Amino acid sequence: MPRLANPLVMIWVALLALLGVTIAASFVLSGSAGLAVSLSIAVAKSAMIYWRYMHLNEETGLNRIAALAAALWLLILLGFLGVDYWARPLL
Repeated sequence: MPRLANPLVMIWVALLALLGVTIAASFVLSGSAGLAVSLSIAVAKSAMIYWRYMHLNEETGLNRIAALAAALWLLILLGFLGVDYWARPLL
């Protein structure tokens, strides 16, 4: 059975399509709905990059857990950054 296309190219096309959806959502949606859609699309794009371009589909379970822990640690640090920004008084 012949292969239709290179999987990396297919992921790249999917990333471009999600970029188009993100741009369209920024014009159509506003407020918390737009933020939720944009963040969910960003999570989907980062998961695709993690899975395919970082070759996590070929790695063992321990390497996948380490990559997931790195992403979780980044989210924790960004959460701390948001709390710090929110807690500081405006000058």
